[in-house]
Amino acid sequence: MKRNATAVWNGSGKEGKGHLTTQSTTLNKTQYSYNSRFAEGVGTNPEELVAAAHAGCFTMKLTFILGAAGFTPDEVQTKCEINLENGTITNSNLIVTAKVPGITEEKFQECATEAKNNCLISVLYNCEKTMVATLA
Repeated sequence: MKRNATAVWNGSGKEGKGHLTTQSTTLNKTQYSYNSRFAEGVGTNPEELVAAAHAGCFTMKLTFILGAAGFTPDEVQTKCEINLENGTITNSNLIVTAKVPGITEEKFQECATEAKNNCLISVLYNCEKTMVATLA
């Protein structure tokens, strides 16, 4: 399986602008710029997309791990915060809330930690990965 995305940029780094398109066209010429990356401008940015990838991958991995342990979650919600400091992504923090009938806190934490350590995006990232997991 191969997936792809394309970035197009026009102009200088600070004054230019670009757009991103994914293979599925979920992103289709989605705007990004210096302001959307380093200020509060309209559009997306690479760090936001990295956060979405980590949140999505982790959440799906956790549901598979819970299923293998005999639990079906009612809901898993994950927020991912990417920290960018001095031009380097230093941390990817997962904030997880899950409703899982019948699971103990200890078993949930075990499953969540396994997902954090082994989802494909966690394995890909070369930065600290932290997590706060809450069983609702």
